[in-house]
Amino acid sequence: MISKLTIFSSLLLLTLINTTQAEPLAPNDVKALLEKIRATHTGAPQLQADFQEKKEVHLMNKPINSSGKVWFQQPNKFRREVTGNSPSITVSDGSVLWIYYPKFQSAEKYSLGKRSPLDAGIAALTAALNLQDVERSYRITGSKEADGYQLLLTPRNPSLKRLLQSFDIHLNSDLQVQRTEMVQPNGDHIVTTYTNESRAPIPPSMFQFTPPAGTNVTTPLGK
Repeated sequence: MISKLTIFSSLLLLTLINTTQAEPLAPNDVKALLEKIRATHTGAPQLQADFQEKKEVHLMNKPINSSGKVWFQQPNKFRREVTGNSPSITVSDGSVLWIYYPKFQSAEKYSLGKRSPLDAGIAALTAALNLQDVERSYRITGSKEADGYQLLLTPRNPSLKRLLQSFDIHLNSDLQVQRTEMVQPNGDHIVTTYTNESRAPIPPSMFQFTPPAGTNVTTPLGK
């Protein structure tokens, strides 16, 4: 026979599971949440944080793990430094994008603002850090979680749809980005975890890049 204690334990477990499930937000609540997030960023439009990233590529047996630091300044300046065995530095001042590979002493230079797939890629890369006017590019649903919120973004325009199937953003109760999950149309899955977020001022030099002497510079998309 099943004891009363076993039944009570099962009921308690079910109660705990139900109370930890996310509660969907109504469209008006999602809009209010986005406005609240923007309000917190108005006085401090910059962000820097450490990140850990795991990328599962459909053509590879093992995931690619990386870590580093990211800096962002509204509306479109950012810097992303990846450390480890395959280091890289990606820098944009809003008009020019540099990707530098220290191991190979090589750098790629791209011009932005031409509505190219590259612009869409950068918009996807910085979506979690810059939620200004995000509704123009994505359909957004949300839910309230035990320790914060979840926003699910699905792209509206064709250029983003070629890069993204969905983009999941998890925020803590202080509205700081904790984790993002990106699913691409080809099946690739990227999970990025952010820690040590700071909104201290960032020197303008962080968004500028000059190739070190001896660097081989290419322009894959032309000048």
